[in-house]
Amino acid sequence: MAKITYITKSGETFEYEATSGNLMELAVKNKVPGIDGDCGGVCSCATCHVHVAPEFYGKLDAPSEIESDMLEFDDNVSEYSRLCCQIPVSDLVDGIKVEVAN
Repeated sequence: MAKITYITKSGETFEYEATSGNLMELAVKNKVPGIDGDCGGVCSCATCHVHVAPEFYGKLDAPSEIESDMLEFDDNVSEYSRLCCQIPVSDLVDGIKVEVAN
């Protein structure tokens, strides 16, 4: 079971627990504001752009070339930017905090 915290642009905090899927699916299922997941998780949009807390960013696999290309089109990119459809729920992300970028 992994605990995931989403922090919206307005500062609202949403905490959920999950055992499978990815961070985008969990956010969309729970209607986290700012995470739309328009492409359904196939890494062809940036509507699930988040900024991963620095202490967790290094624990994740590096972004794929496709993910990096998608992020190039977003205005609010930082060194901790990721598409949360590309972050699987696992014990590795237990306790992760992500800030919604849009």
